[in-house]
Amino acid sequence: MLVDKRLPLKYIFRMVRYEMLIVVALGVAIHFLSGAAQSFIPEMPLSIAAFLGTAISVLLSFKMSQSYDRWWEARKIWGAIVNDSRSFVLQLQAFLKGEDLKPVIKEMAYRQIAWCYCLGQSLRGLPPLGQCEDVLSTEDQKRIFMFKNKPLALLQLNVHEIKRLRLQEELSDFENIQLNSTCVRFSDSMGAAERINNTVFPTIYRMFLHFTIYLFCIILSVALKDIWLVYEIPLLLLISFVFFTLEKSAYYLQDPFRNRPSDVPVTAIARTIEINIRQLLNEEELPEPIMKDEFYIM
Repeated sequence: MLVDKRLPLKYIFRMVRYEMLIVVALGVAIHFLSGAAQSFIPEMPLSIAAFLGTAISVLLSFKMSQSYDRWWEARKIWGAIVNDSRSFVLQLQAFLKGEDLKPVIKEMAYRQIAWCYCLGQSLRGLPPLGQCEDVLSTEDQKRIFMFKNKPLALLQLNVHEIKRLRLQEELSDFENIQLNSTCVRFSDSMGAAERINNTVFPTIYRMFLHFTIYLFCIILSVALKDIWLVYEIPLLLLISFVFFTLEKSAYYLQDPFRNRPSDVPVTAIARTIEINIRQLLNEEELPEPIMKDEFYIM
């Protein structure tokens, strides 16, 4: 997630560097073609470019709104995961009262920590168990090894543990229902995050918008063919830079789990959950919160 108010210029320019090169090439080519074959290139009033620029602004506004809605929904999902993870451990501590059950609470709490890390890694297409070695036992790792959906396998282990505790009458019917309801909310949050991750934003919309911006640059270049090239190219770059930067920002926001600086900071959120759960378990050695890396936090 981008956290700095002042983004480095190199990050912004890196997003649209190829588009800017194409705009320069188009501007230079049209300028010299208009000089060499002036009779074949019609006069283009600036009003046409202004009209097309207004249309692009409306399209960009719609795309930015839709992309941010996807990003914000993903962030709300992970906010719910934070709340439910805390509630899950608090419920275990409230319902399982015997001293001999404390290791069971710790084991299930650690699985929940692993589930958060594992879900974030899976959504980003990274090794699911890459950050779970310290909180997941070797036995649990072997149990879930054959599963394709590792977060679902971890959730199943905790559900089976809850079932075992109920059969041993360590949990009442009400307590069993409460814990299972929390696990269902974990499954719902995981499914919602996977839905966002697997639902592709209409590709043709981006292609059409990209084409329209290039068309705008061509029309604007033709309309400005009578001014000096040294003024025309910077003007083309400035206007197209605004359009392409907004379009690329919306493109990044529409996929909030792609391991980019604009992502939902699932790793930092999982670390916060780990710290909270370890404190609930009265542990003294706590990991450090994940701070921002340059201008963003993951």
